[in-house]
Order: sequence, then structure tokens, then C-alpha cells
Amino acid sequence: MLRRLYDWTMSFAGHRHAKAALGVISFSESSFFPIPPDVLLIPMVLADRARAWALAGWCTVTSVLGGMLGYLIGLLLYDSVGTWLIELYGYGGEVEAFRQAYAEWGAWIILIKGLTPIPYKVVTITSGFAGYDFLTFVALSIVTRGARFFLEAALLRRYGEPIRAFIERRLKLVTTVVALVLIGGLVAARYLF
Repeated sequence: MLRRLYDWTMSFAGHRHAKAALGVISFSESSFFPIPPDVLLIPMVLADRARAWALAGWCTVTSVLGGMLGYLIGLLLYDSVGTWLIELYGYGGEVEAFRQAYAEWGAWIILIKGLTPIPYKVVTITSGFAGYDFLTFVALSIVTRGARFFLEAALLRRYGEPIRAFIERRLKLVTTVVALVLIGGLVAARYLF
């Protein structure tokens, strides 16, 4: 099953609608969707390493735009949509503590959490809820999301064939590690929030 899913993802990475799908996933993940854009960005860069920078840039732009939507959800719709999304991801009890931490450490929270597998939507919604300065939020989002996606693109562009060969030889191991990292990010966000 993993091999079929991997093969489908790699074949889709070269599809004419793959860039649009990457944009939709990247936008959505920053405001409400649970799956990170890396699951499509990585195979797309592996499929065509010459497009690495363009794909990382596209992913950054759409992620920041989605983050703006998340910010607006937190600012304008926190009592309805924002609360529901935060509760859906299991962070409802920590939001007030996070809001207080924003007063002192807001920039660092955005920069650090934007690089990690911790769901970025929690940061974007809470930034709006906490009333964090919008322009600063956007600037920090560009830095942190850009750093994440361009670092991935740079590594894949430079070491793409060995990485692809490793993934294909050890697909179960790679899938397990990726799942553990995502689960670890959710757990870390839950208890280190």
C-alpha cells in the first residue's frame, strides 16, 4: 500500500495541476487543514529539481496568505470558527497561556513554531486572537515559512537523487519517521505550548 501511495504521489508531482494542489494545501494548512504542504513539496522537488526555488517560493507565498486567513479567523471569528479549530486540534486549554506568552515572546513563537512540524494554523489563529501586530506577523511568517520551505528545497535540490534512492529503498522506515515527527510535533505543541 505504501509503495502504491508513494508511486501515485511521485506521478502526481509531475501533473499539470500539482502546483495548484501545492498552493491549496499550503494555504489551507496555515489556517485550517491538518496535512502539511511538505508531503507534496518534497516529491515535487524530487520530480523536478530545477523547479526547487520556484516551488519553495510558491509554497511560501501561499502559506503566508493562508496564515493571514488564520490570523483573521483568530482576530474576527475566534469565538466561533477559531475556537472550534483550536479545540479540533486539541489545544483549547492552552490558548490563554499562549496568548500571555505572546505578550513577551511573540516574535520568537512565530519564528520557532513556523519552522517546526507543530501545526502552523495554531500560531496563525492565536496571533490574531492575541492581537499581535499584523504587519509584524506577516513579516515573521515570510521569514519562518520561507526558511522552512527553501531549506527543504535546497537540500532536495543538492542531494535529490541520493535522498530519493534512500526513500525508495527504505519507504517503510521513512514513512514511520515522518509519521513520528508529525505526531511528535502535535504532542510537543500540546505539552510545550
